[in-house]
Amino acid sequence: MKNLNEDLKTGAFRPVYLLYGEEAYLKNRYKNRLRQAILPEDDTMNFSSYEGRGIDVRQIIDQAETMPFFADHRLILIENSGFFKNACPELAEYIPQLPQETILIFVENEVDKRGKLFKAVKSAGRVAELGRQDERTLTAWVLGTIKKEKKNITSDALKRFLEMAGDDMENIEHELEKLLSFVHGKSAIELGDVEEICTETTESRIFDMIHAVAEKRQKQALDLYYDLLSLKEPPMRILFLIARQFNQMLQVRSLSEQGYDGTSIASRAGIAPFIAKRTLAQAKRFTIPVLRRAVEDCVEAEEAVKTGRLGDRLAVEMLIVRYSGDDAHRM
Repeated sequence: MKNLNEDLKTGAFRPVYLLYGEEAYLKNRYKNRLRQAILPEDDTMNFSSYEGRGIDVRQIIDQAETMPFFADHRLILIENSGFFKNACPELAEYIPQLPQETILIFVENEVDKRGKLFKAVKSAGRVAELGRQDERTLTAWVLGTIKKEKKNITSDALKRFLEMAGDDMENIEHELEKLLSFVHGKSAIELGDVEEICTETTESRIFDMIHAVAEKRQKQALDLYYDLLSLKEPPMRILFLIARQFNQMLQVRSLSEQGYDGTSIASRAGIAPFIAKRTLAQAKRFTIPVLRRAVEDCVEAEEAVKTGRLGDRLAVEMLIVRYSGDDAHRM
């Protein structure tokens, strides 16, 4: 991001940019900032965009070869093409030959760093991985936004807000807009304001439910499950998220046993550091064999539903009851 900001500040743009990763908010933000900085907003003559798989590479090259019309640059935006996961040799070979007036921006979810196209873009331009941000970054971002509105927030309200909103920046932005509108006229945001207006993500509710399971608070775990059902969450999606949570707990617990620190655990598990910290605290309430068995039971529950041996709602309920029981942690 530092290099992107530098280019935006100086106006010295590279011939090609690749923005990739999980954080859609940051990809959209930098895509829009680059577009606005390179071309006037109303310049449609020198701007072309392509999206999705099946894009004609030859058409992109033809556009790139076309001189800009009364402008310094021609800008071509290519989104979710899959070019960086599947081989695209023609484009990889063309990148070094880009006319100096043409700028390409690729926006992708996944890339193969070993591919020729990735290497060609990295050599000729800028590659920016825009993944989930850590707790410190998200906290600073939220506090900065609140400060711009000339408001304060209590520490417990901030902590609860981040727990409820999760680590997706688009969702955080949406929830923060709701919260700031709700407290219009107040100077400080309090815990009650957050709990009154903010919507907890399904993932956060699943985390709370597993936490209740870990502490053997069976009634609360089931109540949270029934709440999710009342919100029209499909039982199979809930099962998927429970399985993912148990799998993450198994991963971070195993890595911790191997002596890895918090930062390394987060990196190896592919999750944000503050989520890794919360997940590890939760995982320590189970033994590794129990966590492994829980993951296996989730797979078996899915199979039982798909083969018609169990109803989806009952299958999830049985898992919750089993792992929130008194003997669950000693299995």
